[in-house]
Amino acid sequence: MNGTPRIINRILLFILGVKVLAIGLLLVLLATVPAVADWWHGWSAGVWARAEETFKQTRFPGREESWLWLAAAAVLVALIIAMVAWVSQQGKGRANLLVSGEDNGDVDGDVRIGGGVAEQALKAALAERPDLASATVSTYEVGGRPGLRVRIQPRQGVAPHALAEDVSRLVEALDTVVGRRTPVLVHIVAGARAKFARAERVR
Repeated sequence: MNGTPRIINRILLFILGVKVLAIGLLLVLLATVPAVADWWHGWSAGVWARAEETFKQTRFPGREESWLWLAAAAVLVALIIAMVAWVSQQGKGRANLLVSGEDNGDVDGDVRIGGGVAEQALKAALAERPDLASATVSTYEVGGRPGLRVRIQPRQGVAPHALAEDVSRLVEALDTVVGRRTPVLVHIVAGARAKFARAERVR
């Protein structure tokens, strides 16, 4: 329900995991297999020699430094910028206000109801239920409008459709209090304490 790029995150984690696994496997082979260690020494010596020759051929005229260092610094700066942009995309979509609009009464001003009000009200109502293992409520912005995401984990043997109906009634009562219909995603999950497939319901 938020703007977190989950697919990209999973791809990056998969690539990172493969690289870490390959490095770990190589280190184990270097420590345990003499043939691999001999191959590594010969290969790394050749790579180092070619790198030194490349740096010598790319020196600035009349200087000892290579312009490859500047290129490497530029690549690192671009990588840092990309990482900052990636981090800034995590968790986007969270909203602080559930209702924000002009007051239609006799007094001029704005009416603002924080998302925390709805979150705490629903959490308090759901916390009293013995058939729930856990319940969390969050406010997100969806299509330019604030909405609620209700994530509940029932205990084993509890009917998910009955829980969804009960949460819907709680949300309808909340709509009556705040005076505005709120989009809601009811997310029912299974876990170690619940043994049925998850279900989702959007209102």
